[in-house]
Amino acid sequence: RLLALIARALPPDSGVTLALAGDASTAGTSARIVFASPGALGRSLWPVRPDALGDAHLRGEFDIEGDIAAVARAGSVFDLGRLTWAERMAIASGVLKLRRIATPARALTRRAKLHGRRHSVARDRAAVRFHYDVGNAFYALWLDARMTYSCAYFASPEMALDAAQEAKLDLICRKLDLRPGQRLLDIGCGWGSLVLYAGEHYGVEAVGVTLSEEQAQSANEQARDRRLADRVRTVVLDYRELASLGQFDAVASVGMFEHVGRSHLPDYFAAAECSLRPGGFFLNHGIAVAKDASGRRRPRIELKADFIGSHVFPDGELVGVAEVMGYAQGAGFELLEAESLRPHYALTLAAWVSRLEAAKDQAIALVGDEVYRTWRLYMAGSRIGFERGDLDVVQLLLAKPNATEPAPRPLSPWWTAGRNGA
Repeated sequence: RLLALIARALPPDSGVTLALAGDASTAGTSARIVFASPGALGRSLWPVRPDALGDAHLRGEFDIEGDIAAVARAGSVFDLGRLTWAERMAIASGVLKLRRIATPARALTRRAKLHGRRHSVARDRAAVRFHYDVGNAFYALWLDARMTYSCAYFASPEMALDAAQEAKLDLICRKLDLRPGQRLLDIGCGWGSLVLYAGEHYGVEAVGVTLSEEQAQSANEQARDRRLADRVRTVVLDYRELASLGQFDAVASVGMFEHVGRSHLPDYFAAAECSLRPGGFFLNHGIAVAKDASGRRRPRIELKADFIGSHVFPDGELVGVAEVMGYAQGAGFELLEAESLRPHYALTLAAWVSRLEAAKDQAIALVGDEVYRTWRLYMAGSRIGFERGDLDVVQLLLAKPNATEPAPRPLSPWWTAGRNGA
């Protein structure tokens, strides 16, 4: 009865049903939320706190069968206002009864517990390693062949993920107007997909920086395998330590500045500006919070900061697009172009979730059920954030002026030839 009441708060056309384990009556629907037991239902819904359902799913209190994106969409419009006052009281009473008979919830094994000053070099390093050092083998199960962990660029929804990621890498190289012999810096290079691609296809000397030892080792191994080690390398370095690398003809940062924190964004853009020669280009690609025309933030996605900060990206912080531009211009950059890739990230996340689900058994064998559930839920929820417009991902193409004159500004964009993977 309790499940039936809760289900009435979902939109009628959601295609999502609720059930207890062993109940086959709803089999065949597009998505099912299946609670392990009545006690698991009580533990999932009480006490009421941010992300209680997310934590309950990680503990295995309920499974999400079928289309997890449909569940995320339904959850985003879940509304107890569809019920009468008496029905809402019945839910509260039922949950409390179940909670009293339920055994204590088991503790989660993987939760970020960072120490020290927020966004200090040491704490940022610990935060990045918490996320990425679950193991290269886990990410290799569902990323593309180049291990590109950022928004791809799709010519069509049917485009294969590997091709869409190469199209994104090529778009970045064209925007930066890379030429053979130039020096490229990638701040937050991940497993080195951009520096390796640019070295291989554009003949540049490239340096990638990351805070993850595992990523740096993997990127350098790939450079040796591709016979690029003489001009492509990756080092473990914080963005505040870039001065030791000298100046570059072009600088990129793809999916990194979300970890910097609002209070440190002036330092981040200043570090990028100091690393770039006058007249050079800086491409900053990252996630931002979308805002409506009045400047108010749109409603947040359902996986709140508590869940994401505890289980996925500790200390991550998103800001609005206009705010990002302000910090970049405050560091002395000129804006050449701002391009939103929001629909592309929704497609990227859909592809990642599909590939992760296909490799479920391998993923659980590598990292355990809790990590598998974390990434599946996080990526599905994020996909809905991009589909709804709560989140955006923007490429800013910035130029560093010369000492006495503004940066050269073309009459038309030189990077549009061959777009969309053509």
